[in-house]
Amino acid sequence: MKIIPAIDIIGGKCVRLTQGDYGKMKVYRENPVEVAKEFEAADLEYLHLVDLDGAKKGRVVNWKIIESIQAETALKVDFGGGVKTEQEVEELLDLGIEQINIGSMAVRNPELFINLMQQFGPENFILSTDVKNELIQMSGWTEETPVTVYSLVNQFISKGLEYISCTDIHTDGMLQGPNFGLYKKLKSRFPELHIIASGGISSLKDLEELNYLKIHGAIVGKAIYENKIKLSELKKI
Repeated sequence: MKIIPAIDIIGGKCVRLTQGDYGKMKVYRENPVEVAKEFEAADLEYLHLVDLDGAKKGRVVNWKIIESIQAETALKVDFGGGVKTEQEVEELLDLGIEQINIGSMAVRNPELFINLMQQFGPENFILSTDVKNELIQMSGWTEETPVTVYSLVNQFISKGLEYISCTDIHTDGMLQGPNFGLYKKLKSRFPELHIIASGGISSLKDLEELNYLKIHGAIVGKAIYENKIKLSELKKI
């Protein structure tokens, strides 16, 4: 299972939200690039990088940080937050971003997402789903939809979709464990999908359980910043 530490950016700083609430933001570090370097120094290979300013504004905002992390580390970065156009996708891939998370676009403009997968290759994209009671939330979790995560995946599975990340907003930032039931359901309905779990991971035990479920990857955020999991321990999974 891939262990994927997370960096969320607001105003150029490394932050975490609780349950997706921009009003419940905590700044952990002033310099996200230094945090990325620390992850690399701990022998971690991957990074989940989120532009929360971009998620809210509907366009990528923190380009300088993205460029610096790409230039100064060899981490394999998956990026999300406000990607809405073919030009942004092209620029991110040209920078060496490994995979791009597509969230709101997949709901609002599914044809564009399908075209992007066909043009650039489905392996370069992660369908990024944020859910509350299995319903998709959009625009940095500020907008609820009537669409279930399962029906959204069904739209794209026949079009080549390979990767999905799923964040349960109820668990996100709470450090009380992930929604294992949700990931079990996704795994049983879509056994061919690479599923990345996100939200609520608080211990090595949580990661071991996800590994046991044969989940493809796990995004770890607040547990690192609150020292619930040491970087050195993450290599053991």
